Amino acid sequence: MPTTTWNRHHILSLADFTTTEYDTVLQTAASFQEVLSRRTKKVPTLQGQVVANLFFESSTRTRSSFELAAKRLSADTLNFAAATSSMTKGETILDTAKTYLAMGTDIMVVRHREAGVPNAIAAEMDRLGVRVSVLNAGDGQHEHPSQALLDLFTITTLIDPDRPRLELLKGKKIAIVGDILHSRVARSNIWSLIASGAEVHLAAPPTLLPKFFAEFISEEVEGRSYSPNPQLFLHWQLEPALQNADFVMTLRLQKERMTAHLLPSLREYHQLFGITPTKLQLCKPSVKVLHPGPVNRGVEISSELMDDPEFSLIQSQVTSGVAVRMALLYLLGSGKA
Repeated sequence: MPTTTWNRHHILSLADFTTTEYDTVLQTAASFQEVLSRRTKKVPTLQGQVVANLFFESSTRTRSSFELAAKRLSADTLNFAAATSSMTKGETILDTAKTYLAMGTDIMVVRHREAGVPNAIAAEMDRLGVRVSVLNAGDGQHEHPSQALLDLFTITTLIDPDRPRLELLKGKKIAIVGDILHSRVARSNIWSLIASGAEVHLAAPPTLLPKFFAEFISEEVEGRSYSPNPQLFLHWQLEPALQNADFVMTLRLQKERMTAHLLPSLREYHQLFGITPTKLQLCKPSVKVLHPGPVNRGVEISSELMDDPEFSLIQSQVTSGVAVRMALLYLLGSGKA
């Protein structure tokens, strides 16, 4: 395991992550990736600790990944489901969190459809003076740190399997395509990719990539010591974003978050912004495609391309997710033993 000291008590956002923290996560995940390749895939690292998965919003990949990661570290797990909880009887979110605290929880993995809920739970734990860490597993349209970190791990291990690190993406062109307005994944990926020195190109229809998005990002990065300077570009057409791209991240159309008619039709969206083998010809020959899932086949990406191992890293992302989430739980929990 990397010997770098980890001082972060909660993982709520990547906006203020340092290069050292990114590299620590990547190198720790690489160590656990090796563990997961063994016949015996379990280590006693978090034995005796309790990880509570507080998922107030539905999830398949993230929830299963965190649960498996915790079990691979020998932690005990508690799984919360809002539909069958006392919240249906009027219990508040903070009271639910304090109930799990009373059960001896060490780490809370929190997912919620509203932005800010993980931060609120973390603030309450800090106010109570307890040594409970909170890990944001996705909150509204805010962030999804672990997804962006597993995307980063997937890409950097492709470039250097033995020593994944942030600097490997310096100068790479990475296109993020799709429902950027509603995407917490896009926001977290923007922070990690800007910090790496990559050239980040966002592409979507104007309704899903409004002008204020660029202003918001610009305000957030002001005063941060990135090197080289942040390079973020917005496109309302797909072609400029794909031109000579090294990687393409396509995002799900989050129809459940759309409160207005933002697109004429899914068919038209696919024609203009759907990723297909033909459109990938604009990219570098070695281009790879990522998608955080779940995928609307034939909308954000063609089924043919999604299942093509020459270009698609989608299954690798799922596999990487367990190692990265093991790394995050280990880094938060190693100081609690």
